[in-house]
Amino acid sequence: MNIAQQLVNGIIIGHAYALVAIGWTLLLGAARLVNFGHGQIYMVSAFVAWWIMSMTGAPYVLAVVVAIAAGAVIGAIMQRLFLRLTLSQDLVNLMIATLGFGQILEGAAGLTFGPKPETLTSPLQAVTFDFGPVWFTAQDALAVGATILVFLGLHVVLNRTRFGAAVRMVAEDPPLVALYGIPISRVYISIFAFEGAAVALAATLIAPRTPILTSMGFEQVVMTFVVVVLGGIGSVGGSYVAGLLLGLFTAIFSALISPAYTTAAVFALLIAFMVLRPGKLAAGGNFAR
Repeated sequence: MNIAQQLVNGIIIGHAYALVAIGWTLLLGAARLVNFGHGQIYMVSAFVAWWIMSMTGAPYVLAVVVAIAAGAVIGAIMQRLFLRLTLSQDLVNLMIATLGFGQILEGAAGLTFGPKPETLTSPLQAVTFDFGPVWFTAQDALAVGATILVFLGLHVVLNRTRFGAAVRMVAEDPPLVALYGIPISRVYISIFAFEGAAVALAATLIAPRTPILTSMGFEQVVMTFVVVVLGGIGSVGGSYVAGLLLGLFTAIFSALISPAYTTAAVFALLIAFMVLRPGKLAAGGNFAR
């Protein structure tokens, strides 16, 4: 086994995990909510980018921008539809509603794009960098770089802007914030829109590495859940570290044992962490760090 190559693969996969999870992390940290339609937004965004390129001949960059906009719109629409449940903190019904919305998205995607797998073509996927026994593509480098920039950008927004201060205040005490005249509904809608845009960006950067299927959303939700829990529920910095470590773990485990058992190994790791370190699961108001 080429250890150096597996470490590089793990770093690439880990940043992909972190980028997919960042929107859900912010949602949990700021709104204490879970969106079970997260994976389906990922899937739809990948298909939107593919459709834009295949049907209109648009370049990859434009397809990425359109997919991000579509993801943001879907996220905002979801929150607008379920705003009453959000404001009342009816978490059980909200989780069921987002799960149902995700299934509607999956069914609509199946009817629109068909059941067969598609491929999102990026010109960067064909550009490779070789350093002895280690290699990676320009698409991989873009995914890693974009993930780092998104995390740094979110950190700056949360800690150095008025909107970030409003988000942190809503995370602490929404009713009290409402008394100060801050429009909580707009904050929630903005958070959902960011979640949709972030997961759409992840989809367009990762999809050139894998086939696009209407059923691919479930796997994304599973890995997102693991990253969010391991990183500390709601912790932005924790989700980055957890995504990176999880990527390294899956790459090395797949090379040493078998890719077929990777998901089971990930859940075994998650269960062990929850049993041994239960006090590390909740980040609470520290989500901005």
